[in-house]
Amino acid sequence: MTEKVGVLGKKPQRRTGVERVVNAPLPTVYGKFQAVGYLDHDRGDEQVALVHGDPGRDRVLTRLHSECLTGDAFGSQHCECGDQLAAALRAVVAEGAGVVVYLRGHEGRGIGLLAKLRAMALQAEGLDTVEANLALGLPVDARDYAVAAGMLQDLGVRSVRLMSNNPRKREALVRHGVQVAEQVPLLIPPCESNITYLRTKRERLDHHLPHLDAVAHLS
Repeated sequence: MTEKVGVLGKKPQRRTGVERVVNAPLPTVYGKFQAVGYLDHDRGDEQVALVHGDPGRDRVLTRLHSECLTGDAFGSQHCECGDQLAAALRAVVAEGAGVVVYLRGHEGRGIGLLAKLRAMALQAEGLDTVEANLALGLPVDARDYAVAAGMLQDLGVRSVRLMSNNPRKREALVRHGVQVAEQVPLLIPPCESNITYLRTKRERLDHHLPHLDAVAHLS
C-alpha cells in the first residue's frame, strides 16, 4: 500500500518526544497516587509516572525505576528491583509528595526480557551480569533516560532529589536538563541470591553500594 500524503504531496510529519495522554487516580497499598500516562513517540513505548501529592518544582523526591518483570512482579531475589520500587513508593508517601517514573522498555538494562533471561542463565553458569551481556553480543547497559527527563519536565519538575545508587542516572538527567540537587541512596539489604550480582554492580558499573561491606559473610 502507498503511504498517504498530506497537502502539496508532503508526507505527514511523524511526531517526536513524549506526550501526556491521561491522568488517573491510583490508590495503592503504599498510598494514593496519580498515574500520569505518557506515549514516547520516539520509541513507541507507553510510560507512566506515579505522582503523590503536589511534588512542586524543585528538590522533588524522585525515583527513575527501570522495568523489571522478574523483580517487580514475581519477587525475584536475583536482583533488588522489586524491593527498591516498594521502598521508593513508601518514601514519596512518607515525604508527602514525590514522583516515581516507571520506565518501560528498560528490562534487563534495556536488552529485553528474553535476553535478560538468557543472561541470567549464563550467570547461573558462573558469568557475572556484565560478562553475560557481552557473551550474548549485547550492550552492558542500553537504557536511555531522555523520556524520563521529558516526563519530569512536563510535570513541572526542575530539580530532583534522586533515589538511586547509579551515577549514570544522575548524569543522564543533568544532560537532559533536569538538575539533581541530591542523590539519595536506596539501599536494600542483600541476600545470598543477589550478593554476587550487587557486588558486580558496585565493582563494574560504579553503583554506590557501601552497605555491601557489612555482609562479607555472604557467598
